[in-house]
Amino acid sequence: MTTEQPASAAPPATRAISRGEFHTAMVHLYRGEVGRANTWRARLDGTTNWAVLTTAATLSFAFASASNTHVMILINTLLVFFFMFIEARRYRFYDLWRARVRLIEVEFFADMLAPQAGDEEVATWRELLADDLLHPRFSITIWQALARRLRRNYVWLFLVLFLSWVVKVLLHPVPADSLADLLDRAAIGPLPAWFVLLFGVWFHCFLCWIIFSNRETVAQSDENIPRDEARQRMGAGDERRPIE
Repeated sequence: MTTEQPASAAPPATRAISRGEFHTAMVHLYRGEVGRANTWRARLDGTTNWAVLTTAATLSFAFASASNTHVMILINTLLVFFFMFIEARRYRFYDLWRARVRLIEVEFFADMLAPQAGDEEVATWRELLADDLLHPRFSITIWQALARRLRRNYVWLFLVLFLSWVVKVLLHPVPADSLADLLDRAAIGPLPAWFVLLFGVWFHCFLCWIIFSNRETVAQSDENIPRDEARQRMGAGDERRPIE
């Protein structure tokens, strides 16, 4: 005699939530997303602070003695670029949480204060937010993040390092007497001066390419983006990159 196995119970249907429950859930979601955004925003300051501190320490060492080489300035330039790359990766996560916070502000809270949207529009922003929660994706590429951090913070550090290197090679401790003396100062061990200068020109052209090839409108780069821009960022489709 075989024992009949009980059929697996079907999952209960999702209970429709009331307006009060929906408002409570959205408030908690908003608080959580704000907390995430603030956490990643604070992490951005860490790499910027390290870049500023290492730059200040490097320049103090380079100009402290006539025998100190200018190589430290070049090494610190590469180190600052590494800090900027780390900060750009963190900025993509910050931009992800910030986009969600802005969408809730312009759709949920703004509609409570001044109801304007119809039922169809309300359903649209809920679907956008639900899709982003189920399938989180970056709103910007790594190149766009690099361009933003470079334009807002790091361009000044690179400018200071470049001018400091020029002053170190041309004027410190005494002005260069001739072109031969200048090339001799610019050389680094077995690396000839032309290689060092060519690499420097290529590197700064690369920074300019990052800035000008990823130009954005004011609305796209602003913290307080408008309603249409918030929807576009959350539902950009193929332009959004999946989180790796």
